[in-house]
Amino acid sequence: MINITAITTQHQLLKNIPIERVEQPDIAWYWVDFFGPEETETALLRDFFHFHPLAIEDCFQHMQRPKLDHYDGYRFYVLHALNQDTLETEEVDIFHGENYVVTFHLHESHGIAKVRERVYASPDILKKGPGHISYMVIDQLVDEYFPVLYKIEDRLNEIEDSRSHKTYGTLMSEVFDLRTDLLHLRRTIIPMRDLLYRILSLDHVKDQRETKAYFSDIYDHLLKLSELVESNRDMTSDLRDSYVTMNSNRMNAIMMTLTIVSTIFIPLTFIAGVYGMNFDNMPELHWKYGYVGVLGVMGAVVVGMMIWFIHKGWFKIFK
Repeated sequence: MINITAITTQHQLLKNIPIERVEQPDIAWYWVDFFGPEETETALLRDFFHFHPLAIEDCFQHMQRPKLDHYDGYRFYVLHALNQDTLETEEVDIFHGENYVVTFHLHESHGIAKVRERVYASPDILKKGPGHISYMVIDQLVDEYFPVLYKIEDRLNEIEDSRSHKTYGTLMSEVFDLRTDLLHLRRTIIPMRDLLYRILSLDHVKDQRETKAYFSDIYDHLLKLSELVESNRDMTSDLRDSYVTMNSNRMNAIMMTLTIVSTIFIPLTFIAGVYGMNFDNMPELHWKYGYVGVLGVMGAVVVGMMIWFIHKGWFKIFK
């Protein structure tokens, strides 16, 4: 599928025109968007635009790293868009020439669709030239990182505030899933940040001074995104450490309980063992009140040990 938008020398906006129309002398510049193109449409990259074979090959390579290549008469960007539902990274390519912009993506891009809607709603944007369209596409792709990251941050805050009725183990499983999502975002954001830094560092870009402010704004957004990712990863680490500490304390409390029970039964087991030997010359065996007396001694031992344990502070761990 190809969508072609052009602006004439009279600043008129033309929508969905045939590819041959862009070669007319009244066309100031144009924007061609390739979305999941067929083979005949893909051939236009080679036969109509005469793009470099390596650049065309990069369009079909699975998930190239974000980059900027310079060719004779145009620049080639490889960008990463983020699928809002799956958090999978999708590639968007831009060919930026003197009087045109060509965007290429195999998957549907909501970011490019939003840019097109903004252009149609305000045709004056097109008067700024093809460079501004490239900026708008990159800016929109970066802006779509924020909602996903804010959603993760809100969920981590809810877990930290313990507002959920889920078990702690279930919450920790969710924390580890969120940490995995943050790792995916980091792998997307950091390369894009490096790309924008490179764009801002290039002195030989023709319109660098005119567009530097716009690209600096995108770079600032990516710096903020990077900081948010790192702070949220730190939060997941803190929650994980808290879980390990609480689990360790819980295990210590269980072991303390078992230790107290075992300790109390040690003397009781000793007494029961002594009077369970059934020797003939044990005078207590024939005593009328022997059974009650032994039970009384056992009860006194239990009460005495409990009082001693409380005095030693053994039960403070359960508070």
